[in-house]
Amino acid sequence: MLKLFAIALAPSIALLIFIYQKDRYDREPANILLTLFLFGFLSTVPVYFVERFLSYFGKGPFYTAFIVAGLTEELFKFIIIYSITFKLVEYNEKLDGIVYSVFTSLGFASAENILYILNQKNFIATGIMRGLFAVPGHMLFAITMGYYLSLARFADDKRPFFLINALLMPILLHGIYDFILFSRIYGYFVIFILFIIYLWRINLNRLNRYVKESRAIYDKDNI
Repeated sequence: MLKLFAIALAPSIALLIFIYQKDRYDREPANILLTLFLFGFLSTVPVYFVERFLSYFGKGPFYTAFIVAGLTEELFKFIIIYSITFKLVEYNEKLDGIVYSVFTSLGFASAENILYILNQKNFIATGIMRGLFAVPGHMLFAITMGYYLSLARFADDKRPFFLINALLMPILLHGIYDFILFSRIYGYFVIFILFIIYLWRINLNRLNRYVKESRAIYDKDNI
């Protein structure tokens, strides 16, 4: 059982460390990050029931990918992140939005991973595949959410526009991710890998952009 939990949680822990190390110039309080992670973890309970309810209204790959999974999961994450962090005094730079979003999302991914692996006989193979794709996928959707959330947080205008994008863009990316897998169209795995590469590229660019801004603020304050 200990081995199972280690396999389930290791990817999230590794990615949490990766994001935490990126936030080296003005780190967020541990209590905020832990709260977000726990709320993300616990959100799998209401998400499970909402997804089961929505499943009664459709079974197709598009509906399942974009509505049952994408909309439900990203909406719950957004509600948690926005309600807890958006007006925090500690939310004082754009990188913070990504950090908050990733900790929440990886809390969700950790619980989801445990549930998936518990229900698989070959839990090692399942854990490896989810560790390579599903868990990083949640992080990448979260970077997109945090990117737009911070644009809204520090915007002089267009705040509603950026807030809408903070929710809709992760839903879109999550939906495309799942739709490729659910539809099993010809050559789907090649398309899936290309989409994963695209996700990493755009989101690492967004992350690094905010890291550079964070460093510039730090350097300016420490001249």
